[in-house]
Amino acid sequence: MTPPVNSEPTASPPASPQSDDPRRLQVWFIGIIAFAVILFLLVQAKFLLISLAIAIILFSLTSDAISSIQRLRFGEAKFSIWVASFLAVALIAGVLITLSALILTQANTVVFTVMQYADPAQRALANLFAWMGADVEQAVLNWLKGVQIGPWMAAMAGQAGNIASGAVLVTLFVGFLFLERLWFHPKLLSLMGDAERAARVERIISSIVHRVNRYLIVKTVVSLITGALVYGVMTVFGLELAVAMGVLTFVLNFIPNVGSILATLATALVAYVQSGDQVTGVAVLAIVTGIQFVVGQVLDPLFLGKTLRLSSFGIIASLAFWAAVWGVPGMFLAVPIMVSIMIVCSHIPGLRPVAVLLSREGLPDTDLDLSGARAEDRREAA
Repeated sequence: MTPPVNSEPTASPPASPQSDDPRRLQVWFIGIIAFAVILFLLVQAKFLLISLAIAIILFSLTSDAISSIQRLRFGEAKFSIWVASFLAVALIAGVLITLSALILTQANTVVFTVMQYADPAQRALANLFAWMGADVEQAVLNWLKGVQIGPWMAAMAGQAGNIASGAVLVTLFVGFLFLERLWFHPKLLSLMGDAERAARVERIISSIVHRVNRYLIVKTVVSLITGALVYGVMTVFGLELAVAMGVLTFVLNFIPNVGSILATLATALVAYVQSGDQVTGVAVLAIVTGIQFVVGQVLDPLFLGKTLRLSSFGIIASLAFWAAVWGVPGMFLAVPIMVSIMIVCSHIPGLRPVAVLLSREGLPDTDLDLSGARAEDRREAA
């Protein structure tokens, strides 16, 4: 008599952990190679990518302005999307050219003045160590004289010269972005294949644009106030380079945390070298430090509120990474890039831990409940 045959399928044995190890190592190895390739491309194409990043930021800042221009009525007439876009591009080109000329003028002034005051500055800095003895003062002076200021200043002047060519490239990028804006919604709908998914992507983009725009607008206003106050302090003490120090403070205040410290030390050092009086240097240092403290601890939180919700350590890490990759421009773009990464990661379940690490309280705000007016404005403009 034959035994009954068991018709139930036998369960396959579970995969052993040893069999998963080579696959995990392969994934990690491919990830490391991909990161190295991306990092290489970021470094090699940094001028192009920096110009593109600045163009995207300027485009997002002026998109709402274009929608406002389109809503203007002159009787039955109104601005078309083409006229509004042309006006926005012309405005951006004018602002970039003006800023480029201002920065180039001040950069040349700073280079000339630094070369003129190089020797007095070295002696003034060495004099700060006179209380430790003549030998220490002479050793510091010898070390400062060994620092080659000329090549460094020439490199800085060369970097300032790239601003003009970068302004032209940014203007071209912004113009083509405005052209693509006309067909963005149909392209996104065709790419997503679903109206609901396309709407969600639009809300994510609106969230990024909203936060970055508010951050940049607030930073611009606050930096203008700080630069004007520094200019006033330098003028009151009768010091040269008042305009240059005001512009330098305005620019450096866009670098989070580190920029205000560098601007304060540079202003105090210039005041001390020009006056040759330690009391004047300390007074300028104290006043400018007070200005930066009030701005950083009162005005910034008052205007920004909870717009960013970024981790302080994450900001420093992002600042260091983008400074190593893109240099000084990377330091200015570190916060907008970090905001964009945090918002995108907060909406992808697999990458949400990254958003949690980048956020301040560990609770990244998805910020998807924005008013529908922005999306409606974009649809009307398209």
